[in-house]
Parts: sequence; C-alpha cells; structure tokens
Amino acid sequence: MTRVINQRELRNESGAILRAVAAGETFIVANNGTPVAELRPLPRGMFVKKDEALRGARRLPAMDYATLRAELDALVDQDVLRDE
Repeated sequence: MTRVINQRELRNESGAILRAVAAGETFIVANNGTPVAELRPLPRGMFVKKDEALRGARRLPAMDYATLRAELDALVDQDVLRDE
C-alpha cells in the first residue's frame, strides 16, 4: 500500500522511511498537500557490480580515439551561432 507523507516527515524520518522503501514500501511525498514525488524500491538487478562491468569492458574492441573524434566532429556542428 502506498502511504502519503509530507516534506517535513520525510526530512525528520528519512532513515525510517528509506528502510521501509528498502523493505518494499512505496511513499508519495506531498508539498503543501500536493503530491510531488514518489519514493519506491528500485527493481532488483538494476545495477551491475563493478567487477562484472570491468570484465565486460575488457571484452570490448580497442578504441581508436582519433577515428572516434573525427566521427563525432562530423556529426556535431561546433558553431554556436548560425548565419542562415
């Protein structure tokens, strides 16, 4: 069940509220009675551990930075103002 809390309660009880979120609860945060945000648990497995990310990165092909820069320069117009 979603519980509505106000900004003051979030500030004063942030530790307890975050523990409840970690346990699966969802909160709607209201400012002057108007709902403005939702606090809910993140889906499991959303983040990759550092070691796994590094192992994956090591399998990527070597990067040619000069080629990358040339491709990016061809895609991006560096002119701030255009004379059209």
